[in-house]
Amino acid sequence: MVDINPQQLGLELGSGAVIGGIIGFAAKKVAKLIAVLVGLELALFKFLESRGILTVDWERLSGGIVEASQNAASGAPPSWVNTILSTLSISAGFTGGFFVGFRKG
Repeated sequence: MVDINPQQLGLELGSGAVIGGIIGFAAKKVAKLIAVLVGLELALFKFLESRGILTVDWERLSGGIVEASQNAASGAPPSWVNTILSTLSISAGFTGGFFVGFRKG
């Protein structure tokens, strides 16, 4: 029979939620910064291309993104069932905290 300590379970859930909230908040801020930088870079590419300074092969640029996503989708997942079961309490707290932090960020 499994021995469950409610105090330990609550501590793991709470600490996971706090850590997840902090990381979610920071992740949203970093994602916004990266989105702005990528947008500015693409706008700069388009501007330099319109001036004849730079030539951008847009097909190859977007083809690399499609190829990377296909490679990620075709990979076989590792044995993750045991990992999820062993870290379920802290993972649940982290996930909840991450979503709250990401939403507030």
